[in-house]
Amino acid sequence: MTEQPTQPTAIGELRQLKTMIEEIEASLRSQQEILKKRGMNLPPMAMHALSAIRGDIGRLETALVDDQTELGQLRALSDTYAMINSSLDLDHVLNQALDVVVSLTGAERGYIVLKKPETGALEFRVSRESDFAMPRQGGGSEEREISFTVLNEVLDTGQPLLADNAYKDERLQGNQSIARFTLRSVLCVPLSYKGVVFGVVYVDNRLRTGVFDQRSKTLLSAFANQASIAVENARLFSSIQQSLLEITQTKELTDNVFASIGSGVVTTDSRTRVTQMNRAASVILAREEAHALGESLAALLPGIKMDGALEKVREENESHQIEAEIEVPQRGKIIASVKFSPLKDSQKNVQGVAVVLDDLTDQIAREEVLNTVTTYLPSQLVKDIDRVSKLPLGGERREMTCMYIEPRPIYSYPEDYRPQQVMESVNLYLSRSTEPIHRYEGIIDKYMGHEVMALFNSQLNPSHDHALRAVMAALEVRDAFLQLYEELGIAPDPHYYRIGINTGIATLGNVGSVSRREFTAIGDTINTAKRIEENASYGQVLISESARAHILKTNGGSPPDLRFGERLELTAKGKATILVVYEVFRN
Repeated sequence: MTEQPTQPTAIGELRQLKTMIEEIEASLRSQQEILKKRGMNLPPMAMHALSAIRGDIGRLETALVDDQTELGQLRALSDTYAMINSSLDLDHVLNQALDVVVSLTGAERGYIVLKKPETGALEFRVSRESDFAMPRQGGGSEEREISFTVLNEVLDTGQPLLADNAYKDERLQGNQSIARFTLRSVLCVPLSYKGVVFGVVYVDNRLRTGVFDQRSKTLLSAFANQASIAVENARLFSSIQQSLLEITQTKELTDNVFASIGSGVVTTDSRTRVTQMNRAASVILAREEAHALGESLAALLPGIKMDGALEKVREENESHQIEAEIEVPQRGKIIASVKFSPLKDSQKNVQGVAVVLDDLTDQIAREEVLNTVTTYLPSQLVKDIDRVSKLPLGGERREMTCMYIEPRPIYSYPEDYRPQQVMESVNLYLSRSTEPIHRYEGIIDKYMGHEVMALFNSQLNPSHDHALRAVMAALEVRDAFLQLYEELGIAPDPHYYRIGINTGIATLGNVGSVSRREFTAIGDTINTAKRIEENASYGQVLISESARAHILKTNGGSPPDLRFGERLELTAKGKATILVVYEVFRN
């Protein structure tokens, strides 16, 4: 097969023409010698004209080569634009683009340097060295062997800087990096977006001067303009990706939190149609979320009169809470706390309702049981039942104060009182005794028929001023009885009550067996308190010498609102020694 002849290029034709002129010149020179011998000459301007034509052809060839070189560069730059716009992987794009830049400009090395948005520090994002690059000084040091003066100048001014002979450039005189790194040709252009400079493209040559010219500057500036858009697009894409990741993570976290909330949560749209329901709400209402979606809130919560609550949410933009009975399939009626709150959009407009449900059925049942138990056991004992249950049988010895109260003796009731009337009256007096004891954090150990035994500074109600608390409670018990006399319209003389208080060491803890036990106090301190109460006259509050001493010690003397009566001596049944006691009054 015969090969088709290649079409000559313009440069090829110029070079052929130039060769022909050179051949004509050589031929004329040889003919000129022959003509001289025959006494003849060529026209005077012939050789000069041929030389001029040859020079014009040479200049045309140079211009055509430059134009074709620039066209090649522009085509390469166009390919780079297409490559930059085809990917959002910034490092991949810039690496390939810098290869083109180094090749087109004839640079020895090239760098793309970016400012970190957070700190403004310079980051050498991409670097490239040509095959003929000089080895780095210092044997591989990490220091960048470039002119930071040039970098900072371009970053500060936002203008390109071209130095085709860096040693002789007046702008760079005294620059140590130019001399130290033998930089000869330097070209640096800014990377900017909307007037903000965020980096540079830097190329240099340490081997030759005059490597870069205005054409190189224009070329690199054009590349930098396109690269700036690529960098900004990549950063924007990265920011969007990060935002999407954060939104996704937030959504997942919100869904997890929503699903794990112990309270039931139901959300509705503006027409109070159910839009979402968490697992707890499904359990409380015995309804699957898939079946409840789109249902009216009234149908989901039957039996609740919610019109007022929804109106408050919509019109007053406020939350509203109620306690209501809800008829739940397979469970029957439950008691629930229901809180209605507005769901708002970004403009603070109410777009729906959030309903929080707490099932109180078991809690209310437990409270009713505890309230029942508390009527039979000391309230503090019930509150700390777990700690009390861990106390061993045998108890703990500690200082405490014990108080006995006899509100009214049985024999003081009229003979015509029926037993039921006597019981009602005893309960009334015991009730008036109980409230002041609780107010001063005493524990009623037991009701002994018509009497009361109270403890201060047990493991369940520790206090450093327990004797004073017992005395203040006793005086308020006296006040309660006087008020009761007035309410009943009686004027007993003497008063019916008598109270005895003693402070000392006692054993407090659990007594009984593994299956049935009781928290109480035993010991001589307890017995002495009872003896003091039994030996008191009706209408008296008597305290022991040890109780009075404890009050004086903890209070730094006698309290201003208390007065101790004269010292009394009692001979108590079962006691070998005389008991020293004092009657207590209010000042």
